[in-house]
Amino acid sequence: MSYRKNAYEVLKELKSDANKGLSTQEAARRRRELGANELKKQKKKSIFGLFFEQFHDPMVMILIVGAAVSFFLHEMMDAAIILFVIVMNAIIGVIQEFKAEKAIDALEKLASPKAHVIRNGYIKEVDASALVVGDVVDLEVGQYIPADMRLIAAKNLKVEESTLTGESEAVEKDAIYTKEMPVADQQNMVFMSTFVTYGKARGVVVSTGMQTEVGKIAAMLSSQKEEMTPLQMRLAHMSKILGILCLIVCLSMFGVALIQGRDLLDMLLLSISLAVAAIPEGLPAVVTIVLAMGVQMMSKNRAIVRKLHAVETLGSVSVICSDKTGTLTQNKMHVVKCWNNQVYDVPDQELLRALVLCNNAILQQGELMGESTESALVSYALTHGVDKNDEESRYVRVNELPFDSNRKKMTTL
Repeated sequence: MSYRKNAYEVLKELKSDANKGLSTQEAARRRRELGANELKKQKKKSIFGLFFEQFHDPMVMILIVGAAVSFFLHEMMDAAIILFVIVMNAIIGVIQEFKAEKAIDALEKLASPKAHVIRNGYIKEVDASALVVGDVVDLEVGQYIPADMRLIAAKNLKVEESTLTGESEAVEKDAIYTKEMPVADQQNMVFMSTFVTYGKARGVVVSTGMQTEVGKIAAMLSSQKEEMTPLQMRLAHMSKILGILCLIVCLSMFGVALIQGRDLLDMLLLSISLAVAAIPEGLPAVVTIVLAMGVQMMSKNRAIVRKLHAVETLGSVSVICSDKTGTLTQNKMHVVKCWNNQVYDVPDQELLRALVLCNNAILQQGELMGESTESALVSYALTHGVDKNDEESRYVRVNELPFDSNRKKMTTL
């Protein structure tokens, strides 16, 4: 309940200092005790584990039985074809899952955030995974928040919390004390994996890793059982029916042999041959190839599908229900026209200079970070030849009056 205490009480409880932070030794000790500031990942399966997992499908199990029976009956060609289909089916599945895992690993490495932490009184940049409870961290526009933090000080801070709350509008934050309230309304707290869109702040880490709010969500998701897709359920049902029919055929033929006094061994072999003939050896291969083609189409559209059968569930979707919070669009704003008593297609250079200087969005390596409105203004100015970084190198900001609803404007000097 850190949000219900004032900043001084939180720092005292965590044995930290707002200006000096933790010592390097104390941070190392806490990391040994509490572990890294990372979300717990499920243990990855080896290539062999992925390969043998492909044989859990009921249809594949029936094919394996069919191959064994064919081998027993010296039908070597049938046995070889069935085994070839089974192995190819498994190899295609393994290749797809392995490629998906590699792509996800690469994305995680790209998304590994950094943090500006105060250690021994000095600001240093570290990996977010190195943070511990009690660390004092500085936040600014464009940064992902690396852990759950109680704000010590904040200036015009706005945080985009859609990953946690689903609300796309940036939320205003402050270091003030608040009464008991749900996570989405805690103004003096910022949470792991959310994003700073405006202002600056300093906070003290109160939760890391799986103890954070997003960590609790990850724990709930990992505890969910994996459900079968509609196609898997239909194939499993068909496999069950085929298995029962094969058993009935074998018993019926064997019963007829007993009644007619025929050679029992010949009739047993005939019954088993009929059962093997009833198994559609090509079906798993056809299903796998079709799903693999679907995966390839998805990958061309920059969508990673981890498991083959997930493609079929996407194809079964007929209705998508969603609230409109910017999640179905790019959530970007664009300036179309300028107006000053009349509409201008080509804006005045002084106006463009004002747009970029009275603005807290950041332009780094061609990428804009900040509030949607401010980013749109910087982008518009850039398309008309006015670069925010160039203007800021010529005009140094000495003061700022943030936007407020009474003045209806922001002012920079």
